[in-house]
Amino acid sequence: MTISEMMLPEFDQEMANTRKLLERVPEDKLGWKPHEKSMPLGRLAAHVAELPSWAVNTIQQDSLSLDPATFKPAEITSRKELLETFDKHVTEARKAIAGASDEHLQKIWSLQFGGKTVLSMPRAAVLRGVVMNHLVHHRAQLGVYYRLNGVPVPGMYGPSADDPRMF
Repeated sequence: MTISEMMLPEFDQEMANTRKLLERVPEDKLGWKPHEKSMPLGRLAAHVAELPSWAVNTIQQDSLSLDPATFKPAEITSRKELLETFDKHVTEARKAIAGASDEHLQKIWSLQFGGKTVLSMPRAAVLRGVVMNHLVHHRAQLGVYYRLNGVPVPGMYGPSADDPRMF
């Protein structure tokens, strides 16, 4: 079994769970944030929708350089646009992962921030740690935003407190 073949079932599960959460983004709360240092709900949801695209960059490029002075996050203004963006990135990411050889996934990829390298690791580790785990982290934040706004939180790995009891 290849690295890609081992990775894709987890990728598929995490993307399906993420989509369930994004389907509930409250359009009337896109500007809401729980604290002055927090991202607004809409920006956080857009970041979650964009994160699968990092898989494509990880596979097709040797590095990603982010410059805080020029970085412009996506401005998504509707749930429909958010889901279309997410679905597009998931499709492209899945295709890139499926087509990557074990040899390629073991090559080093780097992330630079403001001209400084902040991490360098094998692409397979980047896909798990920077793409999928990072996405799960922000997905959990989004769940807290929902809870604080009375938006039902869907279960991810079993039922949530908002899901009908299964027993």
